[in-house]
Amino acid sequence: MSGQKIIAVVGATGAQGGGLVRAILADPERRFAARAITRKTDSDKARALAAAGAEVVAGDADDPASLERAFAGAHGAFLVTNFWEHFSPDRELKQAAALARATKAAGVAHAVWSTLEDTRRDFPLDDPRLKTLQGRYKVPHFDAKGEADAIFAAEAAPTSYLLVAFYWENFIFFGQGPHKGADGRLVLALPLGGGKLPGIAVADVGACALGIFQRGPKAAGERFGIAGEVLTGPEYAAAFSRHLGVPVSFYDMPFDDYRALGFPGADDMGNMYEHHAILGEAFRRHRSPELARALNPALQSFDEWLRANASRIPLS
Repeated sequence: MSGQKIIAVVGATGAQGGGLVRAILADPERRFAARAITRKTDSDKARALAAAGAEVVAGDADDPASLERAFAGAHGAFLVTNFWEHFSPDRELKQAAALARATKAAGVAHAVWSTLEDTRRDFPLDDPRLKTLQGRYKVPHFDAKGEADAIFAAEAAPTSYLLVAFYWENFIFFGQGPHKGADGRLVLALPLGGGKLPGIAVADVGACALGIFQRGPKAAGERFGIAGEVLTGPEYAAAFSRHLGVPVSFYDMPFDDYRALGFPGADDMGNMYEHHAILGEAFRRHRSPELARALNPALQSFDEWLRANASRIPLS
């Protein structure tokens, strides 16, 4: 790692952070060294990162002192929180604030904060178009991240803001892929309200984050909204049909039906989809495949992603 600038990566064993660590290690120009920050340095995923060439160090977003130690000597820091681990926007906001302040305390030159919109700017709590959740949020897993942007602007190292789209990996791991209907035929059921859904491969999120670090601290203050492709529900279903080799139809599920599915976070996810549908192009213009490709020339289309991953999608 001699001579290389260190990028400290929070959430290095997760989706976004893991993608960035792999992108840093795969960079043929070896412009940066990867410091993988994780709470569990002895986990299988952490050991795999160490074997691949990353420096693995301990750090916990619930322990601010550990973050300052983990960021010490780093040129850059990639910062992400995981709402789905605890479902608490209050805890997520506290973690984000700790991350922000630790970058400044450690003297980091360039931070990249993986954020999302605070949906309450478009839908105040008294706006009946979108249900209020937990008394203070419209889309909890968006809102706390968006609220934290002001903390980063005021109290963090120079920060760029990364806004990601729907992970296509949700079709594999989150049960959002096609399912068999009562007639045995495959149906892709998502609540899109007739609109389009920006999506992206997780690996490309990491590669785009690397592209931001390559632009350097001059990119501080900029917002980078990325997507691999922006498709309608029927377009997603048609792609599944091509790669699964069987017909897949699309069902545009009503938002209330989706919120009523009952899995943890169903109300949050239902509000997210409804938020996207109501805003329409006003939301989609902040998720740009063109910008993502400028950051990551190897950006995948949905067809390209499916070519490699269709066999991993559970069909039930």
